[in-house]
Amino acid sequence: MSVGPEEPPAQWHRVLTLLADISLFIGTRSVWAQAATHRLPVAVAISVCYASILVCGVLVLVVRRRRALARLDLVVLVTAVTLVLCTWVMNHHGSDEADLTAQAARELVAGHAVYGHPWPWLFGHRVALTPTVTGGYDYTYGYPPLAPLLTAPLLWLGPGGVPATAVATGALVVGAVLLWRLLPGPWRSSATMVCLGFGMLPTYGRLGYPAVLALALLVPVVVRWPRIGRGGRLGPAGLARAACLGAACAAQQLPWFLAPFLLAGIYAVRRGELGARAAALVVLRVVGVAVTVWLLINTYFVVSEPGAWFTGVALPLTQGAVLHGQGLVDVSLYLTDGGDRLDWYGHASVLLLGGLLAVFVLFVRRLGPAATVLPWLAFYLATRSQDGYYLLMTPLWLTAAVTAPADEFAGAWQPCPRPLSGPHRRPARIAAAVLLLLPALTSAALAVTGSPPLRMRVTSVRRASATALSRLTLRVTNSDDGSLRPHFTLTGGQGMDPYWTVLRGPAVLPARASATYELRPPTGTYGLPRPGARIRLRAFTASPQTLSSSYVRLPPG
Repeated sequence: MSVGPEEPPAQWHRVLTLLADISLFIGTRSVWAQAATHRLPVAVAISVCYASILVCGVLVLVVRRRRALARLDLVVLVTAVTLVLCTWVMNHHGSDEADLTAQAARELVAGHAVYGHPWPWLFGHRVALTPTVTGGYDYTYGYPPLAPLLTAPLLWLGPGGVPATAVATGALVVGAVLLWRLLPGPWRSSATMVCLGFGMLPTYGRLGYPAVLALALLVPVVVRWPRIGRGGRLGPAGLARAACLGAACAAQQLPWFLAPFLLAGIYAVRRGELGARAAALVVLRVVGVAVTVWLLINTYFVVSEPGAWFTGVALPLTQGAVLHGQGLVDVSLYLTDGGDRLDWYGHASVLLLGGLLAVFVLFVRRLGPAATVLPWLAFYLATRSQDGYYLLMTPLWLTAAVTAPADEFAGAWQPCPRPLSGPHRRPARIAAAVLLLLPALTSAALAVTGSPPLRMRVTSVRRASATALSRLTLRVTNSDDGSLRPHFTLTGGQGMDPYWTVLRGPAVLPARASATYELRPPTGTYGLPRPGARIRLRAFTASPQTLSSSYVRLPPG
């Protein structure tokens, strides 16, 4: 029997591979220019990668067989991995996350406590601070312990955060290769593109974010996740995926928010297949394995420093960091002069997460494919709504789109209360979804409509030079019904500069009272921005959490 010629690859497969190839150009030139001055072998490797990108671009459009295009998918992946490693060689000093993780690993190796101990010497000119509404900064480690445990054997790589950046970058490469291998053949270049292309996630790897390690561990969990427990059995693959879920939760807190959606989806799909009792047993086995792995990774810390460990792993949720991000908080940060109901941003975020989970359960047949995206909507309302919370998990969006399509949920169980199953079923279900999300929307409205409790007016300045301040005197009025403890800063752009020291003025400003404050910059002088730039004076309070801001015009010195 003769075998006919192999069919040509689909045009969309060619386009996808070509897009992955093109994505490797982004950021490559700057790394090559950096390497060409003092690391010629790296520059040569990058030049070879340029040749690979160009040749692949030609071949992708002209090869005639699927197998040939599949081999080009592999070449693009190898080129992407090479570029990621070259960039790490040139830029591996990391960020505050890397420095904290590496320091935690050093303390662990030395037999010292990891959680609850501040390390202020790690922070300085290069390493960012996390200011809190109490007027201080968070200098402690606030993540689960898997990243320090993996970093400890690599401390020989260098000082600072270098070992942590190696772990995060290595995890990203492994996760990308694993996702590439697990996706169906024609879709594999999409894994190269979203994980290693665009220069997006590799940057977070070089910064040493523990979330990158969590992402890599979630990849095998999310691939074809609705099939976990099919037939009522987990099997070795299902047990391994449950273990990866537990390990991901022991690497960083973001998987904590995704896990309930995955578990609810698994229960709904399995209940539609097997019934309520068998579906519950499948989910319990998954949870049991995940919790066991999570506890095993955390055991040493639970035993040696239980209170500090618990406080540390919950720190991002309890530290009281100031507003920051690209979400709804920008209304209070930039569009208005602040507000006296900032706590409602946090309430809105929690309520939205709960509401989205309830809506997901209610409409799982429709929303099942979006399980890996829905949790991150809640962060848009959070007090810390940085875009990293959204984009760090985007490879999981792709994974679900390719391996968990809508037909996987066609037979999933959905609760159907009597009010939602009558003749007006569609309007009733829409109304139910709105009611479930209404508490979050109401909380968000309360947060953005608050009024700043402090009115501030600059009365005098002292200049260290024509372009620098050494003192700032304010007249501050508390229009709130309660006493407030203000902490002041001056900023000429987005984000927040370090707090200024109060030299004169009451620590607590009584209700309906006014006082004069004299402030000194944290470094002794404050360099003024260019002429015409807008300078914003901000005052934070912790209890209640408020922000008062005003644009200021500095009087002549």
